[in-house]
Amino acid sequence: MTWRKKLFKDIVQFPPRVTLEKGKSYSFIPMEVLDGITKYVSPKAEKIWTGSGGAKFEDGDTLFARITPCLQNGKISQVKNLKGGKGFGSTEYFIFRGIPNVSDSDFLYYLSRTEEFRGYAIGSMVGASGRQRADATFVGQFEVNLPDLPTQTRIASVLSAYDDLIENNLKRIKLLEEFAQRTYEEWFVKFRVNGEGLAINEDTGLPEDWERKRLRDLVDYEIGGGWGEAEQTNDCSEPGYVIRGTDIDPLYIGSIKNVPFRFHKKSNMSSRKIQAGDIVFEVSGGSSFEGVAKSLLVTDELLRQFDNDVMCASFCKLVRPSKTELSNILYLTFRFFRKVKTTEIWEIRSASNIVNYNWTAFLAFQKTILPSGRILDAFNEVISPLYKQLFNVGNQNNLLKQSRDILLPRLMNGTISVEQAEESFAMAAEPKVEYIKLKADYE
Repeated sequence: MTWRKKLFKDIVQFPPRVTLEKGKSYSFIPMEVLDGITKYVSPKAEKIWTGSGGAKFEDGDTLFARITPCLQNGKISQVKNLKGGKGFGSTEYFIFRGIPNVSDSDFLYYLSRTEEFRGYAIGSMVGASGRQRADATFVGQFEVNLPDLPTQTRIASVLSAYDDLIENNLKRIKLLEEFAQRTYEEWFVKFRVNGEGLAINEDTGLPEDWERKRLRDLVDYEIGGGWGEAEQTNDCSEPGYVIRGTDIDPLYIGSIKNVPFRFHKKSNMSSRKIQAGDIVFEVSGGSSFEGVAKSLLVTDELLRQFDNDVMCASFCKLVRPSKTELSNILYLTFRFFRKVKTTEIWEIRSASNIVNYNWTAFLAFQKTILPSGRILDAFNEVISPLYKQLFNVGNQNNLLKQSRDILLPRLMNGTISVEQAEESFAMAAEPKVEYIKLKADYE
């Protein structure tokens, strides 16, 4: 294995040559769809190429955010699934591609994710405060300790194995979540249980022994969250974690990552301490409807991640159902309301253009369906195991990310061999049979 010092500009097509036809529609990838965590990004829309106004790229290229704060947030992804293999996106991307017989495109993606490379790029930023951009010429001068091409390919293959498994797990998470939501809709919107329609009472319009209840009647306790202090003070002595609305994301269904550790007043923590069966509901904080009304079901498995008590942040509500057996149905009710965006969802916009929920009115006037006890028990028997799986898969993804991020710099500087890294992955991976079976069952 041979390693040689090279300048980045000499081992990368930066930017690569891409030809697009004016007036033709291509896949378009805006900056906001890069999450800064997962390797791959796929297009969600198309736009007409007018001849300018975007960075051009092909499948396999690396999109590297060059502007603050996106660069600091690690918005770096490898693009795939472009229509016709070509596309364009934000003008604020650097585009990297390997050079045949010199560098591997996958290897360059992982190189661009190292702290050394990102820190170097951040150090080159110039411009007005809040709109600073990395300098392409300066970035090109970054010195790389480059292994031979076969070693680059093996290093990228090991790291890609982690990211491929993470992506596979995300598909499993999506299927599990969709299965839970679809089950809710089948049972409580279409009144079909296990594929069979239920008899409807003409007077109520509901199955026998079912009723419509205000959300307020299903909630025993609800309270706003708090933020606390970064350091212990006389007033804030109780240590605990704070779940923010930004932590409630489909990417982390079943587990929460990077939750802040804060110090709180004893009375605040005692009244706001989250327990299994609670629901965290985001009531404020976004500039649009999509930015609010996210919810999180709190499970025993989730709480076991923390070595101290947990509460929710100021823009969220702790919602405690009147009975623990109502947790699943109330959680999925919240998710259904957000999905359909009905006019019954109470929403107000503050002077600062922040979307808020009129939480009091929402609980008081919004109604939902409460099934008979027998049906509710049957529903919980179906749903509860799904959320245990969601936690396990989400937690494994967090562990895979941690392992990948530990290996990344060591593989890039040669302090760990590819053979050692391959052995580490073999221990971290699990068979994909469960996902394949789940996909077959779902379809």
